[in-house]
Amino acid sequence: MKLISWNVNGLRAIYKKGFLDFFNEIDADIFCIQETKMQEGQIELDLPEYEQYFNSAERKGYSGTAIFTKIKPEKVTYGIGIEKHDKEGRVITLEFKKFYFVGCYTPNSGRDLARLGYRMEWEEDFKEYLKKLNKNKPVILCGDLNVAHKEIDLKNPKTNRKNAGFTDEERNKMTKLQEAGFTDTYRKLYPNRENAYTWWSYMGRAREKNVGWRIDYFLTSEKINSKIKETYIYDKIMGSDHCPIGLDIDI
Repeated sequence: MKLISWNVNGLRAIYKKGFLDFFNEIDADIFCIQETKMQEGQIELDLPEYEQYFNSAERKGYSGTAIFTKIKPEKVTYGIGIEKHDKEGRVITLEFKKFYFVGCYTPNSGRDLARLGYRMEWEEDFKEYLKKLNKNKPVILCGDLNVAHKEIDLKNPKTNRKNAGFTDEERNKMTKLQEAGFTDTYRKLYPNRENAYTWWSYMGRAREKNVGWRIDYFLTSEKINSKIKETYIYDKIMGSDHCPIGLDIDI
């Protein structure tokens, strides 16, 4: 099974930059996107092979997620069942016979860490949501999780130590999530690979210089680690400040 995740930084904008070229070429079984920045119905995608699911934020032009799947799920859930978290369109869960597929766009802690306190609440509640799913059947989680976990996961760890996405608090929450039974599939296969990034600032020719961060992930329940075949970072695919990532898994 081929799975893809991509923070597109605006679906309507990237649609005009060749989004469907990559979408059709990669031919994923499930394709998850974050930051749609739109309300459902603001774009019509002709994808006859795929079921389409959108979760939009109440605030227009902000956040939002979508999943396109060739395999019809048994059930679709939007959000995590906590009202204060479910107004920004950040989570879609598809339940299949053998596993759950969760697409997520984690809240950014923001400039001056204005939302770090809220982010910590989110992390705890989202972890409990995933643990509850995991008791029933294995989970595949993907998305922009807005944290570079280890120093190897960003170009300049020393100068970013207290910046959003690389605070000790955020990194510790990722550690706790993995300790709760979820595996970073990329680091499982490539524990020491350097200069592997999925997001670059638009400032200072960062992408050209590969001054980036790895903040997009596929995490899987430990009990299906043996089914992981390959992971990918499609860093040559343009159109967003993020690039797509992929997972091949035999499930």
